[in-house]
Amino acid sequence: MYDLDRYLNVRSAYGASVGPDGTLAFLLDATGTPQLWTLDEPRGWPVQRTFFEERVTFGSWAPERRELAFGMDEGGNERAQLYRLDADDGRITNLTARPDAKHRWGGWSHDGDRFAFASNRRDESVFDVYVQGRTETGDDATLVHEGDGWLSVGGWAPADDRLLVSQAHWNFDQDLYVLDVASGERRHLTPHDGDVRFTSAQWSPDGDALYLTTDYESDTKYLARLDLDALGADPDEADLAAALDTVADGGEWNVGGVALDDETGRLVYSRNVDGYTDLTVGELAGPTDIDEFPAPDLPGGVAGGVAFDEDAERFALSATGRTENTNVYVVDLESGEFERWTDASTAGIPRSSFVEPDLVRYPTFDDRSIPGYFSLPDDWEGGETPVIIDIHGGPESQRRPSFAGLTQYFLSRGYAVFEPNVRGSTGYGREYTHLDDVEKRMDSVADVEAAVECLTDHDAIDPDRVVAMGGSYGGFMVLAALTEYPDLWAAGVDVVGIANFVTFLENTGSWRRELREAEYGSLDDDRAFLASVSPINNVESIAAPLFVLHGANDPRVPLGEAEQIAEEAAAQGVPVEKLVFDDEGHGITKRENRIEAYTAVVDFLDEHV
Repeated sequence: MYDLDRYLNVRSAYGASVGPDGTLAFLLDATGTPQLWTLDEPRGWPVQRTFFEERVTFGSWAPERRELAFGMDEGGNERAQLYRLDADDGRITNLTARPDAKHRWGGWSHDGDRFAFASNRRDESVFDVYVQGRTETGDDATLVHEGDGWLSVGGWAPADDRLLVSQAHWNFDQDLYVLDVASGERRHLTPHDGDVRFTSAQWSPDGDALYLTTDYESDTKYLARLDLDALGADPDEADLAAALDTVADGGEWNVGGVALDDETGRLVYSRNVDGYTDLTVGELAGPTDIDEFPAPDLPGGVAGGVAFDEDAERFALSATGRTENTNVYVVDLESGEFERWTDASTAGIPRSSFVEPDLVRYPTFDDRSIPGYFSLPDDWEGGETPVIIDIHGGPESQRRPSFAGLTQYFLSRGYAVFEPNVRGSTGYGREYTHLDDVEKRMDSVADVEAAVECLTDHDAIDPDRVVAMGGSYGGFMVLAALTEYPDLWAAGVDVVGIANFVTFLENTGSWRRELREAEYGSLDDDRAFLASVSPINNVESIAAPLFVLHGANDPRVPLGEAEQIAEEAAAQGVPVEKLVFDDEGHGITKRENRIEAYTAVVDFLDEHV
């Protein structure tokens, strides 16, 4: 048996970018936080390029120079700044130097002379679009469009004259625009009614169309081509249905994303099949036709983050699975042959000791079938195995079977782990995702109760040792499960969770409030309902010991959520432990903090479970 430190020292390599000379850049957390590294050959000795205590969030090679752009925030505050790294002499330049504002990378122009980004530096609650020369810094950036919501930049048109811009109304409703860089004129491409997703948009090689994933007039997302000429210039008269053609249908599953090289028309897209990745590789043979190449049979079952090399003859991506820690692979596009380039360590733990989950489904209160991943320790004994129900955040998210060192540690210590994708999760169609909206919020908590009923009928599980654990929205689910079904639980672990929807919405980052109100309900219209489903207002029902973990700099779920639930639960006589990290935000990301945090969680569970 290996101790917790070893499991939390299992490394991850991801976030690939391929330079013009074929050099691979990627993020690796070998030092305790993700930093930027490069490799010149498969499984070679990597070169560390950044040396910060804070996490680097992305790296992107310039198209024609040995320069990398990267992002970094401070203490998890998510106010990322953009930097340029000269790969030859190691010099780093802070390109934005506005630590009070968020900066969201929008990509290099094709000649690498300019880059685009979105930022809320003018008004904290909205994002504007900026263009900046590669040697400019700070306030040298040119404001090309004043936004009125959550904007992000999707990349430059092939002629570098236009930018693709996305506006998110919430996670299940977006609009796409084309922004003329010279004039600042914005053209609306996706007029629609209701909630429709338009995601992963990419420019076509000639710049007269977009390839994207959407659930327009569909329950699941499909790969589509949006013809900009057929759409017309007047958005009031635009016929979106006539301009949108299906390229690939995901069937009962979502097409998750597409990467398209706008010079060659070569592309890679994925389907999310019950949480596992199914890749299609090919090149455009016509506006809606694809000549397919063999797809790589990557290990692990979950893959993403495609980055083409200069000629689109190869692409890099990361792959992971429950028994495979995350590494970067490079794939020959035409043959499907691949090599693993990075060698992220398993901290000396044999991969053969890692446990693969079973994909299961269980019935819930309204006879729906809820999917989840069930993992049992190798040496389980009938009726004596404690189980952790680990609930994902979001809620518009999905637990997928990627590597998790903490999960493997719990399994090595004799815990079973069950990870449900309760209603409201993504990956199973539009209808399923909307089953927990606003007034149906507590139906998803009932799905957790149904999971406990199912598990405690299993031969392995001890019904008196069931733990609820979750982060962010999953933290709310933990607290709600403890208040709604108090007799089921031996303990609860709430990580950066929501205790009070009213105070959460009042205090979350102003740039996020509108997006979250679309999911949870608004303060103006639904305050009474939000209060009624807030665990803080039912805290007297909690009977199980509670561990509360939070980051002091959390801009999404403010620290006050942890403070109020810990204080109120303790006042009710509940055994409560609270641990707050001053240098963390929405989640515990630094390895030394993770080791301290989850050592405390393990000790807590050992005592109470």
